[in-house]
Amino acid sequence: MSSELTVCVTGASGFIAGQTIRELLASGFKVIGTVRGGVDDSQYAYLKQLPGAVERLELLPGDLTQLGSFDTAIAGCDYVIHAASPYLLETKNPQQEMVDPAVNGTLDVLRACANASSVKRVVLTSSLAAITDEPDDQHVFTETDWNSKSSLSRNPYFYSKALAEQAAWRFMREQARGFDLVVLNPCMVIGEAIGPGLNSSNQVIRDLLSGTYPGIMALNFCMVDVCDVAKAHVLALDKDDAEGRYICFSEAMTMGEIVNFLREAGYSNYRLPKHDMSAGWISSMVKLLSYTQPSGAGDFIRSHLGKTMRISNSKICAELGIEFRPVCETLLEAVEDLIRQGHLQKTDD
Repeated sequence: MSSELTVCVTGASGFIAGQTIRELLASGFKVIGTVRGGVDDSQYAYLKQLPGAVERLELLPGDLTQLGSFDTAIAGCDYVIHAASPYLLETKNPQQEMVDPAVNGTLDVLRACANASSVKRVVLTSSLAAITDEPDDQHVFTETDWNSKSSLSRNPYFYSKALAEQAAWRFMREQARGFDLVVLNPCMVIGEAIGPGLNSSNQVIRDLLSGTYPGIMALNFCMVDVCDVAKAHVLALDKDDAEGRYICFSEAMTMGEIVNFLREAGYSNYRLPKHDMSAGWISSMVKLLSYTQPSGAGDFIRSHLGKTMRISNSKICAELGIEFRPVCETLLEAVEDLIRQGHLQKTDD
């Protein structure tokens, strides 16, 4: 696409957003990224060091909790990628801290897009959490499924993502606007991070290697490379016939399969879990012990333990033409990135 086209990316400092900005700059777009706090803050230096950033990246303030804060950033843009969304592993007030910012922030961004006659398309970074909050051994999840089980007391982050996406589609049905909406629903996103922060998905990999898990639990993880998710965002802008929702998913692996792969890949000297906690009464004890964990982690364990997630990525492969990277390659890159960024201490062989 032409370098004259401008894309606003909300939540520019996020894990997915950072890689998406890099992909957009590499594709010739001008990018306006929104961040919380001062735009000259040194914590955003890594964004300004991306190839093409000096010429084509501008950072402006934007906050999900402040009505109208995205208006300036969105005005005059051709496209908007709304990637900003609150995530807290532990919260005492999920309505105020997660649901309200997710829903109201999404609607505020869409209102700003409607007021800016230049915007042609909005790509919303939703989540598999809006599709379902638990596996179903007898069902293959697709874009037609909606998460109807989450609540403020059960997987509140999943609840916030589902409500935010539902609010977006409702806005599109009810409000006059000159743009269309495409939604991406990625599963567990892992891989190389642009910034120095540790995102929750890569933290799972770090914790597996650092002895946090007492044993191998009966969990399976549906994963996708963050670079593939970034490419999917650009494709969703680029393809005129892109429409509706797109699940971003590469492969699923059980916790045991991940541990065995990492051990065989040369990380056996790390504190990988060894004890099998996936069967019988031990698994039942794991579920009971999940109540001692932060609410987000505990909810996830209780709703996923002993179940197998089945997902179809046929729509995104057929319509956007994306080819997902093998998860094992991404796992290795994620581990080396964790070491490089100082989140995981390198051990001697």
